[in-house]
Amino acid sequence: MRSVAFVEGVRTPFGKAGEKGIYADTRADDLVVKVIRELLRRHPELPPERVDDVAIAATTQIGDQGLTIGRTAALLAGLPKSVPGFAIDRMCAGAMTAVTSVAGGIGFGAYDIAIAGGVEHMGRHPMGEGVDPNPRIVADKLVDPTALVMGQTAENVHDRFPAITKDRTDAYAAQSQERFADAVKAGKIGPELVPVAIRNPQLGWGLATEDEPPRPGTTVEQLAKLKTPFRPHGRVTAGNAAGLNDGATGAILADEETARELGLPVGMRLVGYSFAGVEPEVMGIGPVPATEKLLARTGLSISDIGLFEINEAFAVQVLAFLDHFGIDAEDSRVNPWGGAIACGHPLASSGVRLMTQLSRQFAEHPEVRYGLTTMCIGIGMGGSVLWENPAYDGSDK
Repeated sequence: MRSVAFVEGVRTPFGKAGEKGIYADTRADDLVVKVIRELLRRHPELPPERVDDVAIAATTQIGDQGLTIGRTAALLAGLPKSVPGFAIDRMCAGAMTAVTSVAGGIGFGAYDIAIAGGVEHMGRHPMGEGVDPNPRIVADKLVDPTALVMGQTAENVHDRFPAITKDRTDAYAAQSQERFADAVKAGKIGPELVPVAIRNPQLGWGLATEDEPPRPGTTVEQLAKLKTPFRPHGRVTAGNAAGLNDGATGAILADEETARELGLPVGMRLVGYSFAGVEPEVMGIGPVPATEKLLARTGLSISDIGLFEINEAFAVQVLAFLDHFGIDAEDSRVNPWGGAIACGHPLASSGVRLMTQLSRQFAEHPEVRYGLTTMCIGIGMGGSVLWENPAYDGSDK
């Protein structure tokens, strides 16, 4: 097996879904095109014809997110027609699966270089649009009916772990907003963003250069007053969960030897990955068995992980993961630059956001050898990818 390198990842600013969101009049495939073009612009040392495949994920593969978007976006971005592409759907872990899919091809020797990413325009295409679930899924009691509503699955996780109170999830959400705001001020969030030209029917043309969802200054007291839309007197609110968002991500993956031959940077080195299934009605616990499986396969323990990027679909699922592994919610290793509760979660695109941030954090922390990107996945799954820091100096973890 060849060593697989994460070269670099970029993303569009994330927007709020809906008629008032920054991307209300922007096509989903154009967001992907922008990302691919930016990757090529940043790396003129990469001949476009050397890209062996383009894998782009979308949860709702319909309209401007359909038509084998990996191939169509590659063509629109100006890649040679000799470069193939394909589409992937693993709900929230679409981009994560795009990365692991092409990484497997690189490790096996089928590819030298590939582009992987994801897009979700939840304003144009709400999750579940146009689908027709087989009625036997519920009628035959294969899953609990609440499994099809993500907010209700988060309430179910609260039920399963009563020690995770609403106070705790609100505190974690406020921390996410604060850490993200601090990272923006420090210039840690921003270099990976691709400016996107946007059009508003009333205001005309503009340029999206920063994320729309963050609410800096959010307090626990403010969060405590929000409604619980998924259950009367529930615990899940719009404040302690990621919102409905639009955005795209992309990354270059390469055989490490090929990357060094071309002069491409090596931001991270893939160690391994695992996906696991859980009861769909508590999909938020998916990262736990996925990570346990991954650690068992790699022979590492949770104490070997020096940085964690955990997707914050809901605060309760992050806390369930941290409680299981005995990690404090305020641990500086966990989402040090905030997470999806602040910046947004455009479903299939989020996995590469996690990887992009981890790669850039590795460069700042040569004392850290291993980092983890992990996320829960709708319909009862979890995914975890383990990475090694090429800048590791052997001094600590």
